[in-house]
Order: sequence, then C-alpha cells, then structure tokens
Amino acid sequence: MSKLAKLVYNKPFVLTLYFGLSIFAVVKSVILHHIHNNYFVYKFGFVNTIHLHTVFGPQPEHYTDLYHYGPIFALLMAPFALLPDSLGVILWVLFNAWALYIAIKLLPLKNQYYLPILLICAHELMTSTSNVEINPLIGALIILSFVFIRDKKDFWAALMICLGTFIKLYGVVGLAFFFFSDNKFKFILSMLFWSVVLFLLPMLISSPSYIVQTYHDWYGDLVRKNISNIGPSLQDVSLMGLIRNIFNYRQLSNIAVIIPGILLFAAWYARIKYYKVLPYQLLLLASTLIFVIIFSSSSESPTYIIAFAGVAIWFMNLDRPVTRLELSLFIFALLLTSFSPSDLFPHYIRVTYVIPYKLKALPCVLIWLKIIYETVTRKFNTETQRKDASLL
Repeated sequence: MSKLAKLVYNKPFVLTLYFGLSIFAVVKSVILHHIHNNYFVYKFGFVNTIHLHTVFGPQPEHYTDLYHYGPIFALLMAPFALLPDSLGVILWVLFNAWALYIAIKLLPLKNQYYLPILLICAHELMTSTSNVEINPLIGALIILSFVFIRDKKDFWAALMICLGTFIKLYGVVGLAFFFFSDNKFKFILSMLFWSVVLFLLPMLISSPSYIVQTYHDWYGDLVRKNISNIGPSLQDVSLMGLIRNIFNYRQLSNIAVIIPGILLFAAWYARIKYYKVLPYQLLLLASTLIFVIIFSSSSESPTYIIAFAGVAIWFMNLDRPVTRLELSLFIFALLLTSFSPSDLFPHYIRVTYVIPYKLKALPCVLIWLKIIYETVTRKFNTETQRKDASLL
C-alpha cells in the first residue's frame, strides 16, 4: 500500500480532518464574535414558535435573511436554542457533522471504504458548517433512508424520509429507494404513521391552529422563494442556473429542465435484474444525492455537501482501475465544486466566473450525466446479490 493510500485509510487522520475543519471554522466564529446569521435564523424559528409568532418574513431585530423551514425544525432546534449562543452553535455544527458521519459509516461498504468518502467530503463539509447550515443533516437523512430500507428497517427508513421532507422538502427523494423494500405495505403504513406524528409533534410547543397556519404560510413562502431564486443571487447554483447565466437565457422555465432530468433519473429503474445488486443500488444513491441539488433553484454553495457526498460515493463505487475520464471528472469536482468557495481557489476566477455563472454546479452535472450513462450501460456481477461482496 502506498503512503497516500495509508493516509487515506488512516482513521485518526481522516476523522481529525473531517471533524477538525468544521470545529475550527465554528470555534473561530465564536472567538471573533461573528456567529453566522443562519444560526439565529434557526434559533428564532424555535423562539417564534413557542411564542406563536410567525416564523416567516423579515425579522431584522433578530437576523437578516429569511426562514424557510417546516414546523418540525423548530422542535429539532430546541436543545441548541436553549443554550448560550456560543455553545449552541458549536454543538449544532458538531451534530450535523456527526449525523453525516454516522450515515456514511453505515453504508454497506467493506474494507473501510467509508473513510475515503469522509475525506473527500471534509472540505465541502467545512463550507457548509462555516455557514452553520442544516444541509449535512439533510444529506444524512437521505443516506440513512437508503441504509435502513436495505437493512429491512422500513419503519426507521420512513422516519428518515418524513423528517427530511418535513424540515426542508429535499428528504422526499428518499422515496427513490422504495423498490428496495421487501415489505412495501409496511413501508407505506410507516410513512403515514410518521407523517401524522411529525405533523402533530410541534403542537407540543405551540398550538394546533398555529401549526396548521404555519404549514399554510410555509407553502406561500416556498413559492415566493422559488421565484426570488432566479436572478442575481447566491442561489440557483443548479443546472438551470448554469443555463440561465452562461447563455443569458433568463426566461428559462425550471420545469423545462426538471422534467427531462426526471426522465433520465428514472433510467435506473429500467434494469430490473440489477435491483438487488449493491453497486447498482449505490449508483441510485449517488444519483439521488446529486439530482436533488443540481435540479433545485434553491441550491447554493453550502448546499453542495449533499451533492458532494453523492460524488464521493460514485467515485468509490467505480470499477478499478478508474478511467482517465472518471479521474478527470473527480479532480474537476474537487477543484471547482469543493475548493472554489475557499482561499485555496484564485479569488479573481471565483468572483468573476464561478459565482456569476453558477459554475460550482458544472462538475456535479457532468458526473450525474456520467452516472446516468453507467446506469444504462455498466455491467454488474449479479453474484453480488447473493454474496453482498465488497465494492472494489
């Protein structure tokens, strides 16, 4: 084993880098008294809920930006919001990093392949946690829905999907793994059960009428947000954003891109004989994690921890040795998607090209198209179904 390989599979090194980068970023913000605004958006979501105040709309007395999450998120934030801000924000960041770590560690991989995935995600995780984002948790919920369905734990898989959906809608893509379930009726009943539970739970800290009204207001908020995303903002880092900004085609309809994307995404379901083959299943997982980001006008730079987890899973799921094209796409993603928001990337190129033209999305779009191609053409050993062999 080469020195590089030993480092990639060195657990203390990988975990130190994975957690350390995020801890460094948030502790630095606390020391400098520059806690990111997003933490206060989340915190006052809880505060407003318990006082029966609307969580949507401008609240400049507490924070800039806007709140865009479902009522259950206020309950999730309670343990952190009740703490002093300096401690609450650190624990929130650690919770998100830990959730994604657990999800990746539980993936059905052998030979500690989860360690390179964590290492690949480490810098992108820091970008997300520097903004105190919830996206690592959302990515973890999507991955866990995959893991639990494969492990025949449909009840808990349904919880992961419902929780992700009730927080930020992205979690609904966990339904892509529906056909992995051996007991689809139990899975559907579990979805109904958790939907009711998660709808009712926030009423414990507010009131039934308040929660019903909040869901109504949430719908209107998301409609307005989707409209505002299309324009000169830091959002719309998506395939639609690429087309709008590179070709100056501002009138592009999201639906005109999303519908063909869904049809391509659905190509996975055509090869029924491979449904139980682990590498083929992991292709769907990688495709799902990337798809939900590159086809969302709400995507912004910190959101890409979800897509980049998909990139990492795709790369570790490739047949070895990888081709020059596959390695080039992976390096391209590291440079442009992961490193472009940081000081490791030339500032002029970032502000002149990457941000205005939404180029952070480009490598993930190309890799997703490569995944679709693999979905249709790649040969898989069906013996994997019985042996549950390692990936590589």
